[in-house]
Amino acid sequence: MNYTGKWTLHSVMVFDDDNMPLYLTPEEYLNSPMPYIDETDEEAVADEMKERRGMIGTLIKICEDGKLYMLSPLPEGVSQEEVDKAVKAGIIKLIDGAIADEPMNWELRDGEFWFDTGIEGEVYDEEVSSWVKPIDENGFFNFMNFRFIKED
Repeated sequence: MNYTGKWTLHSVMVFDDDNMPLYLTPEEYLNSPMPYIDETDEEAVADEMKERRGMIGTLIKICEDGKLYMLSPLPEGVSQEEVDKAVKAGIIKLIDGAIADEPMNWELRDGEFWFDTGIEGEVYDEEVSSWVKPIDENGFFNFMNFRFIKED
């Protein structure tokens, strides 16, 4: 499989009433309940919707040079002038019209895709590697609670 190119959001993992994982399409996620906020608070709902729209606009770009970028859409209501000023000041970096996080490294190991999340830590007092295999048996790129699918 050729891993380079753009990967778009396929689904978001949430938990159902029985605390079991459930994958929602971006549209379903946008319209799903918000149990952790007061849904009668219009401002809180608007903030949550803004956050959700940003999340479902997230892309992954995997480059041939061994770099992987998480790309986020520009925030709503930001003018081109503000974007240009932020880029010039080095506050943000744009790739393909989206805000790019610092690149992560990726490599193939025995034909399998691995990338360095940069997340280090321990589990049961054992060091864990920041390198993970995010591609599952269905070809989804899994990261955090998101599943991405490769664009053709």
